[in-house]
Amino acid sequence: MANSKQKLVTRGSLMVDAVLLVVFFTFFFEILKSHVPATTPFWLDIGSAYAASCMTGVFWLALQMFRVVLRFHRESKK
Repeated sequence: MANSKQKLVTRGSLMVDAVLLVVFFTFFFEILKSHVPATTPFWLDIGSAYAASCMTGVFWLALQMFRVVLRFHRESKK
C-alpha cells in the first residue's frame, strides 16, 4: 500500500492563480473608478487600486478554499 503523495501546489496552478488574480484586479480596478469620491486622476487610481487589492485578496482566499474543498470532494469519491 504505497501512498503516492501528489503535489498540492504546482507551477501550473500558481500560474493559473496569477492570471486569475491579475484579471480580477484589473476588472475591479476599472469598475471601482466610478465609485471613488475624488476629482483628480491620481486619487481615483489610488482609491480604486486600494479597494481592488482588498477584494482581490478575498478572491484569492475564496479560490484557495474552493480548491481544498474540491480536492477533498474528489478524494472522498474514490
